[in-house]
Amino acid sequence: MRKLILMALLVALAIPAAAIAAGTPAQNAAAQATCRAQRSQIGAAAFKLLYAPTANANQANAFGKCVSGAVKSEQANAAAAVASCKAAQAADRAAFKTQYGSFGKCISAKTSAADKAHQAATIAAAKSCKTERAAGVAAFTTKYGTGSNKSDAFGKCVAGKVKTTS
Repeated sequence: MRKLILMALLVALAIPAAAIAAGTPAQNAAAQATCRAQRSQIGAAAFKLLYAPTANANQANAFGKCVSGAVKSEQANAAAAVASCKAAQAADRAAFKTQYGSFGKCISAKTSAADKAHQAATIAAAKSCKTERAAGVAAFTTKYGTGSNKSDAFGKCVAGKVKTTS
């Protein structure tokens, strides 16, 4: 009986933790839309190189890795927006009320702006890296790749360029 109660308690605690890590349905839908847009704008081959360079033979999990990363990015942007909105609200309530109307609208506006900026930076960086890679794959791989087979070169290139723009 104790084992049954303990097992039920562990399952009850594990389900909310898994739900929190996965993101909300709205975050998942937004992340999927973001990844579809990236894939269409940079091309399927570059998209696979960016998100799943060596995961498996056909890079079939690139979209899933993109969605997972996008959800984490959205959650981080939301947390930063909460802190920013709290500070703005504490600094001047009247101006805050005039500009945003409510705390929720402030968070939504700031999160949306941060997500759009990250999306634009990622797409621009991927296009730039795609052009650079087309000029010479061997030189590109040597410059950006790490590890024994340097297959992560495209992702490292994009990550480096996104960091310099943000």
